[in-house]
Amino acid sequence: MTTAPAVKTNNIEEQAKKARKAAKTLSILTTEEKNEALHTVAAALETGYESILAANMADLKNGKEKGFEEAYMDRLSLSKERVYEFAAGLRQVAELPDPVGDVMSEWTLDNGLKVEEVRVPLGVIGMIYEARPNVTADAAGLALKSGNAIILKGGSSALNSNQAIVEIIHAALGKTKIPKEAVQFIATADREATKKLFTMKEYIDVLIPRGGASLIKAVVENATVPVLETGVGNCHIYVDKEADAEKAIKILVNAKTDRPAVCNAAETLIVHEVWLNQHKDLLAQALKKHGITVHGDVAAAKALPDVVPAGENDWANEYLSLDLAVKTVDSLEKAIDHIDRYGTKHSEAIITENGETAKKFMQLTDAAALYHNASTRFTDGGALGFGAEIGISTQKLHARGPMGLPALTTRKYLMSGNGQIR
Repeated sequence: MTTAPAVKTNNIEEQAKKARKAAKTLSILTTEEKNEALHTVAAALETGYESILAANMADLKNGKEKGFEEAYMDRLSLSKERVYEFAAGLRQVAELPDPVGDVMSEWTLDNGLKVEEVRVPLGVIGMIYEARPNVTADAAGLALKSGNAIILKGGSSALNSNQAIVEIIHAALGKTKIPKEAVQFIATADREATKKLFTMKEYIDVLIPRGGASLIKAVVENATVPVLETGVGNCHIYVDKEADAEKAIKILVNAKTDRPAVCNAAETLIVHEVWLNQHKDLLAQALKKHGITVHGDVAAAKALPDVVPAGENDWANEYLSLDLAVKTVDSLEKAIDHIDRYGTKHSEAIITENGETAKKFMQLTDAAALYHNASTRFTDGGALGFGAEIGISTQKLHARGPMGLPALTTRKYLMSGNGQIR
Protein backbone atom coordinates (compact mmCIF):
# COMPACT_ATOMS: atom_id res chain seq x y z
CA MET A 1 0.00 0.00 0.00
CA THR A 2 1.22 3.49 -0.83
CA THR A 3 1.98 5.62 2.21
CA ALA A 4 1.42 9.37 1.95
CA PRO A 5 4.51 11.46 2.61
CA ALA A 6 4.54 13.54 5.76
CA VAL A 7 4.46 17.29 5.25
CA LYS A 8 5.25 19.60 8.13
CA THR A 9 2.88 22.48 8.74
CA ASN A 10 5.72 25.00 8.47
CA ASN A 11 6.33 23.69 4.95
CA ILE A 12 2.68 24.41 4.18
CA GLU A 13 3.21 27.98 5.30
CA GLU A 14 6.14 28.24 2.87
CA GLN A 15 3.90 26.96 0.09
CA ALA A 16 1.30 29.56 0.98
CA LYS A 17 3.92 32.31 0.90
CA LYS A 18 5.01 31.20 -2.57
CA ALA A 19 1.39 31.16 -3.72
CA ARG A 20 0.86 34.70 -2.41
CA LYS A 21 3.94 35.93 -4.29
CA ALA A 22 2.92 34.13 -7.48
CA ALA A 23 -0.57 35.65 -7.25
CA LYS A 24 0.96 39.11 -7.65
CA THR A 25 2.63 38.11 -10.91
CA LEU A 26 -0.44 36.28 -12.14
CA SER A 27 -2.80 39.17 -11.43
CA ILE A 28 -1.23 41.41 -14.08
CA LEU A 29 -0.87 38.88 -16.90
CA THR A 30 -2.90 39.44 -20.04
CA THR A 31 -5.79 37.24 -21.07
CA GLU A 32 -3.72 35.96 -23.98
CA GLU A 33 -0.86 34.94 -21.67
CA LYS A 34 -3.21 33.06 -19.35
CA ASN A 35 -5.00 31.34 -22.23
CA GLU A 36 -1.70 30.28 -23.78
CA ALA A 37 -0.69 28.74 -20.45
CA LEU A 38 -3.95 26.80 -20.18
CA HIS A 39 -3.48 25.38 -23.68
CA THR A 40 0.08 24.39 -22.78
CA VAL A 41 -1.10 22.57 -19.65
CA ALA A 42 -3.89 20.85 -21.58
CA ALA A 43 -1.44 19.48 -24.14
CA ALA A 44 0.90 18.32 -21.38
CA LEU A 45 -1.88 16.40 -19.62
CA GLU A 46 -2.68 14.56 -22.84
CA THR A 47 0.97 13.77 -23.46
CA GLY A 48 1.52 12.62 -19.89
CA TYR A 49 -1.66 10.63 -19.38
CA GLU A 50 0.20 7.34 -18.85
CA SER A 51 1.99 8.63 -15.74
CA ILE A 52 -1.35 9.87 -14.36
CA LEU A 53 -2.97 6.47 -14.95
CA ALA A 54 -0.05 4.66 -13.30
CA ALA A 55 -0.46 6.84 -10.20
CA ASN A 56 -4.21 6.28 -10.29
CA MET A 57 -3.69 2.53 -10.26
CA ALA A 58 -1.90 2.90 -6.91
CA ASP A 59 -4.86 4.86 -5.53
CA LEU A 60 -7.34 2.29 -6.83
CA LYS A 61 -5.29 -0.51 -5.25
CA ASN A 62 -5.35 1.30 -1.92
CA GLY A 63 -9.09 1.91 -2.30
CA LYS A 64 -9.79 -1.74 -3.02
CA GLU A 65 -7.78 -2.79 0.03
CA LYS A 66 -9.77 -0.36 2.18
CA GLY A 67 -13.10 -1.62 0.79
CA PHE A 68 -14.29 1.63 -0.80
CA GLU A 69 -17.80 1.48 -2.25
CA GLU A 70 -18.28 1.04 -5.98
CA ALA A 71 -19.59 4.58 -6.53
CA TYR A 72 -16.61 6.00 -4.65
CA MET A 73 -14.18 3.92 -6.71
CA ASP A 74 -15.87 5.13 -9.88
CA ARG A 75 -15.28 8.78 -8.92
CA LEU A 76 -11.67 7.94 -8.10
CA SER A 77 -10.99 5.96 -11.26
CA LEU A 78 -9.28 7.57 -14.26
CA SER A 79 -8.86 6.51 -17.87
CA LYS A 80 -7.22 8.00 -20.93
CA GLU A 81 -10.62 9.39 -21.93
CA ARG A 82 -11.10 11.07 -18.56
CA VAL A 83 -7.65 12.64 -18.64
CA TYR A 84 -8.39 13.96 -22.12
CA GLU A 85 -11.61 15.41 -20.66
CA PHE A 86 -9.44 17.32 -18.15
CA ALA A 87 -7.52 18.77 -21.07
CA ALA A 88 -10.67 19.62 -22.99
CA GLY A 89 -12.02 21.36 -19.90
CA LEU A 90 -8.92 23.56 -19.66
CA ARG A 91 -9.25 24.51 -23.32
CA GLN A 92 -12.89 25.35 -22.68
CA VAL A 93 -11.90 27.61 -19.78
CA ALA A 94 -9.39 29.32 -22.05
CA GLU A 95 -12.22 30.21 -24.42
CA LEU A 96 -14.34 31.79 -21.68
CA PRO A 97 -14.44 35.59 -21.29
CA ASP A 98 -11.83 36.83 -18.82
CA PRO A 99 -13.59 38.69 -16.00
CA VAL A 100 -10.42 40.34 -14.68
CA GLY A 101 -10.35 44.04 -15.52
CA ASP A 102 -14.03 44.29 -16.41
CA VAL A 103 -15.41 47.70 -15.54
CA MET A 104 -18.62 46.82 -13.71
CA SER A 105 -19.76 50.42 -13.37
CA GLU A 106 -18.31 53.91 -13.68
CA TRP A 107 -19.39 57.46 -12.98
CA THR A 108 -18.00 60.96 -12.44
CA LEU A 109 -18.69 63.01 -9.32
CA ASP A 110 -19.69 66.66 -9.43
CA ASN A 111 -16.11 67.61 -8.54
CA GLY A 112 -14.77 65.80 -11.59
CA LEU A 113 -13.42 62.74 -9.74
CA LYS A 114 -13.86 59.67 -11.95
CA VAL A 115 -14.91 56.42 -10.21
CA GLU A 116 -14.59 52.91 -11.70
CA GLU A 117 -15.71 49.64 -10.14
CA VAL A 118 -13.40 46.97 -11.59
CA ARG A 119 -13.21 43.18 -11.26
CA VAL A 120 -9.94 41.86 -9.79
CA PRO A 121 -8.75 38.39 -8.67
CA LEU A 122 -9.46 37.20 -5.14
CA GLY A 123 -5.74 36.44 -4.69
CA VAL A 124 -5.02 32.99 -3.22
CA ILE A 125 -7.69 30.28 -3.14
CA GLY A 126 -7.47 27.27 -0.84
CA MET A 127 -9.32 24.30 -2.38
CA ILE A 128 -10.19 21.36 -0.12
CA TYR A 129 -11.85 18.42 -1.85
CA GLU A 130 -12.37 14.69 -1.78
CA ALA A 131 -11.82 11.76 -4.14
CA ARG A 132 -12.27 13.48 -7.50
CA PRO A 133 -8.94 13.88 -9.34
CA ASN A 134 -10.70 15.91 -12.04
CA VAL A 135 -11.10 18.74 -9.50
CA THR A 136 -7.31 19.12 -9.42
CA ALA A 137 -7.18 20.13 -13.07
CA ASP A 138 -10.53 21.94 -13.16
CA ALA A 139 -9.86 24.07 -10.08
CA ALA A 140 -6.35 24.95 -11.21
CA GLY A 141 -7.61 26.03 -14.62
CA LEU A 142 -10.40 28.19 -13.25
CA ALA A 143 -8.13 29.78 -10.67
CA LEU A 144 -5.40 30.63 -13.17
CA LYS A 145 -7.80 32.04 -15.77
CA SER A 146 -9.33 34.31 -13.12
CA GLY A 147 -5.88 35.48 -12.03
CA ASN A 148 -5.72 33.57 -8.75
CA ALA A 149 -3.08 31.34 -7.24
CA ILE A 150 -4.45 28.14 -5.73
CA ILE A 151 -3.46 25.75 -2.93
CA LEU A 152 -4.89 22.29 -3.54
CA LYS A 153 -5.63 19.85 -0.71
CA GLY A 154 -7.25 16.76 -2.16
CA GLY A 155 -8.46 13.70 -0.30
CA SER A 156 -5.93 11.08 0.77
CA SER A 157 -7.60 8.43 -1.39
CA ALA A 158 -6.55 10.29 -4.57
CA LEU A 159 -3.15 11.47 -3.34
CA ASN A 160 -1.04 9.71 -5.98
CA SER A 161 -3.33 10.73 -8.85
CA ASN A 162 -3.47 14.36 -7.74
CA GLN A 163 0.29 14.55 -7.28
CA ALA A 164 0.90 13.19 -10.78
CA ILE A 165 -1.52 15.74 -12.28
CA VAL A 166 0.12 18.64 -10.42
CA GLU A 167 3.61 17.54 -11.47
CA ILE A 168 2.51 17.76 -15.10
CA ILE A 169 0.88 21.14 -14.50
CA HIS A 170 4.09 22.46 -12.91
CA ALA A 171 6.28 21.23 -15.77
CA ALA A 172 3.93 22.82 -18.30
CA LEU A 173 3.70 26.15 -16.45
CA GLY A 174 7.50 26.32 -16.52
CA LYS A 175 7.17 27.03 -20.24
CA THR A 176 4.65 29.87 -19.75
CA LYS A 177 4.36 33.31 -18.16
CA ILE A 178 2.46 31.88 -15.18
CA PRO A 179 4.78 30.95 -12.27
CA LYS A 180 4.47 27.27 -11.37
CA GLU A 181 4.24 28.41 -7.73
CA ALA A 182 0.74 29.67 -8.57
CA VAL A 183 -0.43 26.07 -8.21
CA GLN A 184 0.48 24.53 -4.85
CA PHE A 185 -0.35 20.96 -3.85
CA ILE A 186 -0.26 19.72 -0.26
CA ALA A 187 1.01 16.17 -0.71
CA THR A 188 -0.05 14.59 2.56
CA ALA A 189 -2.93 12.74 4.17
CA ASP A 190 -2.18 14.42 7.50
CA ARG A 191 -5.27 16.17 8.85
CA GLU A 192 -3.08 18.70 10.62
CA ALA A 193 -2.23 20.08 7.18
CA THR A 194 -5.90 20.71 6.48
CA LYS A 195 -6.34 22.37 9.86
CA LYS A 196 -3.37 24.61 9.08
CA LEU A 197 -5.07 25.78 5.89
CA PHE A 198 -8.12 26.77 7.93
CA THR A 199 -6.20 29.47 9.78
CA MET A 200 -3.75 31.03 7.30
CA LYS A 201 -5.62 34.30 6.80
CA GLU A 202 -2.45 36.22 6.07
CA TYR A 203 -1.81 34.15 2.93
CA ILE A 204 -5.15 32.68 1.83
CA ASP A 205 -8.07 34.89 0.79
CA VAL A 206 -10.80 32.27 0.59
CA LEU A 207 -11.36 28.55 1.21
CA ILE A 208 -13.59 26.48 -1.06
CA PRO A 209 -14.57 23.04 0.28
CA ARG A 210 -15.99 20.57 -2.23
CA GLY A 211 -17.21 17.20 -1.09
CA GLY A 212 -19.53 15.55 1.39
CA ALA A 213 -21.46 17.11 4.24
CA SER A 214 -18.86 16.24 6.89
CA LEU A 215 -16.04 17.91 4.96
CA ILE A 216 -18.02 21.08 4.31
CA LYS A 217 -19.20 21.24 7.92
CA ALA A 218 -15.63 20.86 9.21
CA VAL A 219 -14.39 23.73 7.04
CA VAL A 220 -17.30 26.06 7.80
CA GLU A 221 -17.14 25.47 11.56
CA ASN A 222 -13.37 25.58 12.02
CA ALA A 223 -11.94 27.98 9.44
CA THR A 224 -10.87 31.51 10.28
CA VAL A 225 -10.24 32.10 6.57
CA PRO A 226 -13.43 33.22 4.73
CA VAL A 227 -15.27 30.25 3.19
CA LEU A 228 -17.17 30.02 -0.08
CA GLU A 229 -19.50 27.24 0.98
CA THR A 230 -20.44 24.65 -1.61
CA GLY A 231 -23.42 22.82 -0.21
CA VAL A 232 -24.67 19.27 -0.29
CA GLY A 233 -27.77 18.69 -2.37
CA ASN A 234 -30.91 17.46 -0.65
CA CYS A 235 -32.92 18.51 -3.71
CA HIS A 236 -36.72 18.22 -3.97
CA ILE A 237 -39.18 17.76 -6.82
CA TYR A 238 -42.64 19.03 -5.85
CA VAL A 239 -45.39 17.60 -8.05
CA ASP A 240 -48.40 19.88 -7.70
CA LYS A 241 -52.01 18.75 -8.04
CA GLU A 242 -52.09 20.50 -11.45
CA ALA A 243 -48.95 18.82 -12.80
CA ASP A 244 -48.96 17.11 -16.18
CA ALA A 245 -48.41 13.42 -15.38
CA GLU A 246 -46.14 12.55 -18.29
CA LYS A 247 -44.03 15.67 -17.76
CA ALA A 248 -43.77 15.11 -14.01
CA ILE A 249 -42.62 11.51 -14.27
CA LYS A 250 -40.13 12.28 -17.05
CA ILE A 251 -38.56 15.06 -14.98
CA LEU A 252 -38.52 13.02 -11.76
CA VAL A 253 -36.86 10.03 -13.42
CA ASN A 254 -34.20 12.24 -14.98
CA ALA A 255 -33.49 14.12 -11.77
CA LYS A 256 -33.20 10.88 -9.76
CA THR A 257 -31.51 8.44 -12.16
CA ASP A 258 -29.36 10.36 -14.66
CA ARG A 259 -26.46 10.55 -12.18
CA PRO A 260 -27.70 9.62 -8.71
CA ALA A 261 -24.39 10.37 -6.95
CA VAL A 262 -24.18 14.07 -7.85
CA CYS A 263 -25.33 16.99 -5.73
CA ASN A 264 -28.05 18.18 -8.15
CA ALA A 265 -29.85 14.82 -8.26
CA ALA A 266 -33.30 14.73 -6.66
CA GLU A 267 -33.46 13.06 -3.25
CA THR A 268 -37.08 13.74 -2.26
CA LEU A 269 -40.36 13.71 -4.16
CA ILE A 270 -42.97 15.91 -2.54
CA VAL A 271 -46.27 15.03 -4.14
CA HIS A 272 -49.74 16.55 -3.76
CA GLU A 273 -52.13 13.87 -2.49
CA VAL A 274 -54.68 14.66 -5.24
CA TRP A 275 -52.10 14.06 -7.99
CA LEU A 276 -50.82 10.91 -6.29
CA ASN A 277 -54.28 9.37 -6.05
CA GLN A 278 -54.92 10.09 -9.72
CA HIS A 279 -51.56 8.87 -11.08
CA LYS A 280 -50.25 6.37 -8.53
CA ASP A 281 -50.18 3.46 -11.00
CA LEU A 282 -48.18 5.43 -13.56
CA LEU A 283 -45.76 6.62 -10.88
CA ALA A 284 -45.34 3.12 -9.45
CA GLN A 285 -44.53 1.70 -12.88
CA ALA A 286 -41.86 4.35 -13.48
CA LEU A 287 -40.25 3.85 -10.07
CA LYS A 288 -40.14 0.06 -10.54
CA LYS A 289 -38.81 0.30 -14.10
CA HIS A 290 -35.85 2.39 -12.98
CA GLY A 291 -35.08 0.41 -9.83
CA ILE A 292 -35.88 3.25 -7.43
CA THR A 293 -36.38 2.33 -3.78
CA VAL A 294 -39.05 4.47 -2.12
CA HIS A 295 -38.81 5.63 1.50
CA GLY A 296 -42.27 7.03 2.05
CA ASP A 297 -44.72 8.38 4.59
CA VAL A 298 -47.98 6.62 5.47
CA ALA A 299 -49.92 8.06 2.53
CA ALA A 300 -47.18 7.09 0.08
CA ALA A 301 -47.12 3.57 1.51
CA LYS A 302 -50.88 3.23 0.89
CA ALA A 303 -50.59 4.43 -2.71
CA LEU A 304 -47.35 2.75 -3.82
CA PRO A 305 -46.02 -0.82 -3.51
CA ASP A 306 -42.89 -1.92 -1.63
CA VAL A 307 -42.45 1.33 0.29
CA VAL A 308 -39.84 1.44 3.07
CA PRO A 309 -41.30 3.45 5.99
CA ALA A 310 -39.57 6.82 6.09
CA GLY A 311 -38.02 8.11 9.28
CA GLU A 312 -36.76 11.57 10.18
CA ASN A 313 -33.34 10.82 8.67
CA ASP A 314 -34.88 10.07 5.27
CA TRP A 315 -36.18 13.62 4.86
CA ALA A 316 -32.71 15.06 5.48
CA ASN A 317 -30.72 12.38 3.68
CA GLU A 318 -28.60 13.04 0.60
CA TYR A 319 -28.83 9.44 -0.62
CA LEU A 320 -26.57 9.75 -3.70
CA SER A 321 -28.16 6.47 -4.84
CA LEU A 322 -31.36 5.13 -6.38
CA ASP A 323 -33.24 5.76 -3.14
CA LEU A 324 -36.00 8.36 -3.04
CA ALA A 325 -37.91 9.83 -0.11
CA VAL A 326 -41.60 10.45 -0.89
CA LYS A 327 -43.58 12.99 1.13
CA THR A 328 -47.29 13.63 0.51
CA VAL A 329 -48.84 17.05 1.14
CA ASP A 330 -52.22 18.70 0.64
CA SER A 331 -51.00 22.18 -0.29
CA LEU A 332 -48.20 24.21 -1.85
CA GLU A 333 -47.55 25.84 1.52
CA LYS A 334 -46.85 22.50 3.18
CA ALA A 335 -44.49 21.55 0.36
CA ILE A 336 -42.54 24.77 0.89
CA ASP A 337 -42.53 24.22 4.66
CA HIS A 338 -40.99 20.78 4.14
CA ILE A 339 -38.29 22.21 1.89
CA ASP A 340 -37.59 25.00 4.39
CA ARG A 341 -37.07 22.42 7.12
CA TYR A 342 -35.01 19.80 5.29
CA GLY A 343 -33.62 21.44 2.15
CA THR A 344 -29.97 22.46 1.75
CA LYS A 345 -30.71 25.57 -0.35
CA HIS A 346 -29.25 23.93 -3.44
CA SER A 347 -31.83 23.14 -6.15
CA GLU A 348 -35.62 22.79 -5.91
CA ALA A 349 -38.25 22.18 -8.60
CA ILE A 350 -42.01 22.48 -8.99
CA ILE A 351 -43.98 20.63 -11.64
CA THR A 352 -47.30 22.33 -12.37
CA GLU A 353 -49.34 23.76 -15.21
CA ASN A 354 -50.57 26.57 -12.96
CA GLY A 355 -48.43 29.63 -13.54
CA GLU A 356 -49.50 31.41 -10.36
CA THR A 357 -48.64 28.38 -8.24
CA ALA A 358 -45.24 28.17 -9.89
CA LYS A 359 -44.61 31.88 -9.32
CA LYS A 360 -45.47 31.58 -5.64
CA PHE A 361 -43.14 28.58 -5.27
CA MET A 362 -40.30 30.49 -6.94
CA GLN A 363 -40.84 33.53 -4.73
CA LEU A 364 -41.11 31.72 -1.39
CA THR A 365 -38.63 28.86 -1.74
CA ASP A 366 -35.13 29.64 -0.50
CA ALA A 367 -32.54 27.96 -2.74
CA ALA A 368 -29.69 28.85 -5.07
CA ALA A 369 -31.51 27.37 -8.08
CA LEU A 370 -35.25 27.00 -8.67
CA TYR A 371 -36.98 25.21 -11.54
CA HIS A 372 -40.47 25.22 -13.00
CA ASN A 373 -41.21 22.14 -15.11
CA ALA A 374 -37.54 21.18 -15.50
CA SER A 375 -35.03 18.81 -13.91
CA THR A 376 -32.71 19.90 -11.09
CA ARG A 377 -29.85 18.31 -13.04
CA PHE A 378 -29.25 21.63 -14.82
CA THR A 379 -27.62 23.20 -11.74
CA ASP A 380 -24.20 22.87 -13.27
CA GLY A 381 -21.79 25.45 -14.65
CA GLY A 382 -21.48 23.79 -18.04
CA ALA A 383 -25.21 23.09 -18.42
CA LEU A 384 -26.17 26.70 -17.59
CA GLY A 385 -23.69 28.23 -20.02
CA PHE A 386 -20.98 29.21 -17.51
CA GLY A 387 -18.54 26.96 -19.34
CA ALA A 388 -17.17 25.54 -16.10
CA GLU A 389 -17.57 25.83 -12.34
CA ILE A 390 -15.44 25.43 -9.24
CA GLY A 391 -18.45 24.40 -7.17
CA ILE A 392 -22.07 25.27 -6.39
CA SER A 393 -22.51 27.80 -3.63
CA THR A 394 -25.53 27.47 -1.35
CA GLN A 395 -24.74 30.57 0.69
CA LYS A 396 -25.90 34.11 0.00
CA LEU A 397 -22.82 36.32 0.33
CA HIS A 398 -20.49 37.03 -2.61
CA ALA A 399 -21.58 34.11 -4.80
CA ARG A 400 -24.59 31.79 -5.07
CA GLY A 401 -25.27 28.87 -7.37
CA PRO A 402 -22.72 27.54 -9.89
CA MET A 403 -19.48 29.47 -9.38
CA GLY A 404 -17.78 30.27 -12.66
CA LEU A 405 -14.95 32.68 -13.33
CA PRO A 406 -16.72 35.87 -12.13
CA ALA A 407 -17.32 34.25 -8.72
CA LEU A 408 -13.54 33.91 -8.31
CA THR A 409 -13.11 37.66 -8.49
CA THR A 410 -13.83 40.57 -6.19
CA ARG A 411 -13.87 44.30 -6.95
CA LYS A 412 -11.79 47.41 -6.54
CA TYR A 413 -12.90 51.01 -6.76
CA LEU A 414 -10.43 53.04 -8.80
CA MET A 415 -10.61 56.82 -8.48
CA SER A 416 -8.91 59.16 -10.93
CA GLY A 417 -8.73 62.89 -10.32
CA ASN A 418 -6.89 66.10 -11.07
CA GLY A 419 -5.96 67.36 -7.64
CA GLN A 420 -9.35 67.02 -5.93
CA ILE A 421 -9.32 67.26 -2.14
CA ARG A 422 -12.06 66.91 0.45
